[in-house]
Amino acid sequence: MKTKFTQQEILLITGSNFSSRECSDENIADKSKLSASEQLADACWNGLLDQMLPELVERTADGKKLLLWNIKEYNSFLELELCESNTKSDPVFSIDPYRFLPVIVDN
Repeated sequence: MKTKFTQQEILLITGSNFSSRECSDENIADKSKLSASEQLADACWNGLLDQMLPELVERTADGKKLLLWNIKEYNSFLELELCESNTKSDPVFSIDPYRFLPVIVDN
């Protein structure tokens, strides 16, 4: 029987009121040197994603938190990849337009 892993992608639109909101974190020495997008990514890496979007972050079947594996920065959004373990995701099921659109065009 195949083991199933929980994976989640979250797209955070940059340039919106949400992304430009001040992320309060003591670990950022000088926030003025970071763009709003970089501040948002840094806040996610520092574990503030659960505080910012508690209703959005999925849990595993056992009720454990998913781990933030990767943050990709694009022109207009950040893509957050959360999962139980580092497994390759299928682009057909991705919400990242740069991953699923080429699959649709090829069909």
